[in-house]
Amino acid sequence: MKRLPLLASLLGVALFAGAVPGTPQDNKAAPLSLQREGYLFAGGKYSAVDGQQVMSGQLYAEFQIPAHQTHRFPVVMIHGGGQSGTNFTQTPDGREGWAEFFLRKGYAVYVVDQPGRGKAAYQSELYGPLVKPDVKNIEQRFTAAEKFNLWPQAHLHTQWPGTGLAGDPVFDQFYASQLPGIADFALVQSLNRDGLVALLEKIGPAILLTHSQSGPFGWLVADARPDLVKAILAVEPNGPPFYDLQLVGAPDWFHYGTKIRPWGATAVPLHYSPAAANADDLAIVQQEQSDAPEFARCWLQKEPARQLPNLQKMPILLLTSESSFRAVDDHCTAKYLNQAGVHPTWTKLAEIGIHGNGHMMMLEKNNLAIAEVMSRWLEKALP
Repeated sequence: MKRLPLLASLLGVALFAGAVPGTPQDNKAAPLSLQREGYLFAGGKYSAVDGQQVMSGQLYAEFQIPAHQTHRFPVVMIHGGGQSGTNFTQTPDGREGWAEFFLRKGYAVYVVDQPGRGKAAYQSELYGPLVKPDVKNIEQRFTAAEKFNLWPQAHLHTQWPGTGLAGDPVFDQFYASQLPGIADFALVQSLNRDGLVALLEKIGPAILLTHSQSGPFGWLVADARPDLVKAILAVEPNGPPFYDLQLVGAPDWFHYGTKIRPWGATAVPLHYSPAAANADDLAIVQQEQSDAPEFARCWLQKEPARQLPNLQKMPILLLTSESSFRAVDDHCTAKYLNQAGVHPTWTKLAEIGIHGNGHMMMLEKNNLAIAEVMSRWLEKALP
C-alpha cells in the first residue's frame, strides 16, 4: 500500500511532461461539445464464396457532429496507404488531430477506414494479396527522411515528434497503427470510389479531404458525382501522373517505373472530353527538362489535351509540404490538372512560412497550423 502514492505521483509527472506517447495531453483547449456521434458502413455487396454469402466493398465511417455546427458541408477524411482513420483522430504523441480541429471550427467530420482496412473487414478471397507495412520504408519516407536523403528535399525534414526510428516511443505508437492493405492498385481505387459515392449518397454533399494513396479517390468520386463533392482538400495526392516514380538518392535521384496511373491521376477510368475509350487514347509526352534540378520531369498529355469537365465543377486545394517525397513531383499533378482544365489552388507550405514538414504532416508537431491553412482556404472557397 505504501508504494501506491509514489506510483501515482510518478504517473502524474509523466503525463504532465507529455512523456507517455499516445495519451491525450493537456493543451488547455476547451472541451468539445457534440450533438451526436456514431458510425456507419457505406457501399458493399454480397458475393458467394465457398457456398457462403460474404460482403465486400463496404467502408467504415466514424462521425461526430458538433453541438454548434456552423458549416453546411461535412469534411470526409480519407487516409492513405498503410493507414487507417487514426491518422486524423489524434497524433502518436497524444495531441489533437485534424478531426478535432475541424470539429472545433464547426464542421461535422466523417473519418473513413477504407474497404479491407481497419474496421472494414478484409475478404481475402475477393480482395487478393496484401501489402504489409515495412519499418524501414516508413522510417525512410515518413518519419526520418532526413537521415536517409533519398530525394533532394529530404534533409529539410524537422517536424516529426521524436527520432522517427524504431524504438522511439512516438515512432512505435505510429508503427503500431500501420495496417496491411489490398495490393491491387486499380481494385483499391474502384472499391473506394464506389464506397465513398455510397457514403455521400447517405450523408449528402461533402468536402473530401484526401491524403496520399487516397488522392485518386477524390478525383474519381468528383468525376462520378460532381453534385456531391463541394470541395477537395488534396494533401499530397498519389502521383505523379501516369508513371510511378522511384526515389534512389543522390546523385541520380529519380527513375520512373511502372505505368500505374494510365488514366493520368488514376488507375481506373476518368471521363475526359473528348472522350477516351481506353487509357491508350491519352497521348502523353515527358518534359525534356525538369522545372528545377530538385524536381522530377513530368509526364503530361500531348497538346491539345483532353479535358476533365467534372473536376472543373468544384474548388480544389493541392497542398504540398517542404520536405516530403511528394515535394519532388506534386508540381506534375498540378500541371496535369491545369492542362485538363482543372485549376487547383496549389499551396506549398514552405512558401507561406510553414517549414520542415514531411508526408505525414497531419501527425507532425505543427499539424494544427497546417489544418488552419486548409480551414482558411475553405472559408474563401465555400463562403
